[in-house]
Amino acid sequence: MKRLFSAILMVLIIGTMTLASGLTAEEDGIVFMREEEKLARDVYTVLYEIWNVNVFKNIAESEQQHTDAVLSLIGEIGLEDPVGENDIGVFTDPELQKLYDELIEKGSKSLLDAVEVGLLIEEIDIADIEELLAGEIGSRTRTVYENLLRGSESHLRAFLRQYEKLAGSYSPEVLSVDRFNEIASAK
Repeated sequence: MKRLFSAILMVLIIGTMTLASGLTAEEDGIVFMREEEKLARDVYTVLYEIWNVNVFKNIAESEQQHTDAVLSLIGEIGLEDPVGENDIGVFTDPELQKLYDELIEKGSKSLLDAVEVGLLIEEIDIADIEELLAGEIGSRTRTVYENLLRGSESHLRAFLRQYEKLAGSYSPEVLSVDRFNEIASAK
């Protein structure tokens, strides 16, 4: 069931990236990343309010920096910001809205579920960023994505430490075992 939930989430995320928007692939990716980073920030903010565990607060603050970095790309290119003044938990992309609702529901059940949500979000972020980095993008966009990737890898390690304290060994849901182990063993 856990793997099915993860597979559905991955399809939702990747599926939203291929919508016909009239934007270039690079622009589409930037717009998507803005809301995906907001999703991470919003989920972690709510999970911190529920569980009062600092890993959620600290990573939510980092995710704010991520979403601000993507906003700077949006401003430079002159795109419309999909986040605008949206409150926590409000998304313009209906698939991201659905994903947010499902993640909050799961993360509200137990602290272990909340940490699993964090791991899943970071695995998805890493997979999405790596896919965007593999495409044709400008050097400024590449620099922002590379910084986001390093941040997401660090977040993954932080959630993994929490998971190991609570439940022991973790098996990746989205990333390959080799890629996951590579990230987990990095300093």
